[in-house]
Amino acid sequence: MDLSQLDFVAILLAAMSSFMLGGVWYSPWLFQRAWLEGCGLTELDLKATNPKWVFSGGFVLSLFIAFGLSLLLGPHPHLGVAVGVGFAVGLCLVSSALGMSYIYEQRPLKLFLINSGYHILQFTLMGLIFGLWP
Repeated sequence: MDLSQLDFVAILLAAMSSFMLGGVWYSPWLFQRAWLEGCGLTELDLKATNPKWVFSGGFVLSLFIAFGLSLLLGPHPHLGVAVGVGFAVGLCLVSSALGMSYIYEQRPLKLFLINSGYHILQFTLMGLIFGLWP
């Protein structure tokens, strides 16, 4: 595919959706406490990080993810295909890869479910955006 066929506004929106989903998913309203426990972190650990570095790095990586999914889907994908491919990538590729690492690293199942659930929704949401985008 020719890179000129990519819709960079849709890629930006998909990256923003991923970033916003993460803000909700890992918030105190949903899974922050369980995620911190699974990672072995505390709220003090979170406060000790540099938020500019964490959030800017996270957003840049979300852009890479959206760019890659856009390349995979091609220009103007059908809505059902885009959502289905996003879901399949999140479940079959990302979650399976995470699962392999988590098994060998002996990480908690709860942490795997939280993180893989986020990525499944992340890729599905991005697929939805690419499928709905004109």
